Amino acid sequence: MNLRTIKFSKVYPLYVQKAERKQRTQEEVDDVICWLTGYHDGGLRDQIERETDFETFFEEAPCLHPNRAQIKGVICGYRVEDIEDPFEQKVRYLDKLIDELAKGKALEKIKRA
Repeated sequence: MNLRTIKFSKVYPLYVQKAERKQRTQEEVDDVICWLTGYHDGGLRDQIERETDFETFFEEAPCLHPNRAQIKGVICGYRVEDIEDPFEQKVRYLDKLIDELAKGKALEKIKRA
């Protein structure tokens, strides 16, 4: 499976479901995604409606958050801080943030505030 060609619009509902199973909201998922990528709500919705793939989603991201390097830990069996491929690292940063949200971590901590 090539991460670059997976449609963001197909994974987004899975992020929301994961969060909602743990009593978190779609708004919180959107907040975390927008924090990482710099999208505003309208831009995020546009990416979903256009069914862009992950590569396009990150290429068109307005401004990746400068504190993203503070995201550390294991996701999918890999330490996110050790992933060498910049694209894959961005995807795993997002996965890690959604995982932290689903585990009940406070938004301020997720956003490295």
